[in-house]
Amino acid sequence: MGEVELSCRAYVKMYLHACLFPRCSINGLLLSSSSAGGAVCVTDCVPLLHSHLPLAPITQLALTQVDVWCSQTQQRIVGYYQANACVSDSSPTPCALKIADKIAEQFDSAVLLMLDGSKMSPDYRVPPIVMYERKDSRWTLKDKHMIMLRQWEETRAIAGQMMESGDHMQLVDFDTHLDDITKDWTNQKLNTKIAELASPANGNI
Repeated sequence: MGEVELSCRAYVKMYLHACLFPRCSINGLLLSSSSAGGAVCVTDCVPLLHSHLPLAPITQLALTQVDVWCSQTQQRIVGYYQANACVSDSSPTPCALKIADKIAEQFDSAVLLMLDGSKMSPDYRVPPIVMYERKDSRWTLKDKHMIMLRQWEETRAIAGQMMESGDHMQLVDFDTHLDDITKDWTNQKLNTKIAELASPANGNI
């Protein structure tokens, strides 16, 4: 499997999801709108849960709804992300492996991304992510040199800026949507804000 490229939007939303529920395990799906061969370009993510991660019926419901939405918006599910409640633990749980396996059945180059809670400070100079790829029916650590997060300094600054301005409070995960179905789990308002902050007009790419 080749390179994995993570977009600003995907990273910032994962980061805000983890920051919104700092004492919880959180998870979500990684999406791609690119059909380029070779590299996997993660262009967006859908935050799923912040409680009862192993609850199969809710996960299945979320996967089905996201799949339908992806087919309507020319996207596909290419991976899974999770942050554990214990910040010092960035190992995939049985739940993470099970959901990632399910995604890998549909997409051969699926990735499993764990957020490292011990490195989530905005001042941290390296992306706080640990990525796994599936080889011979097992999830193994991916070479970090094959993980691309272009414009990392700008992405990190945008994530910090949105935290400071309280934008993480706008993030809606699937859990929150189930409590109030008027809330948008696709997070279009947040996407727009990230795009504005990342625009060349603001000195970012």
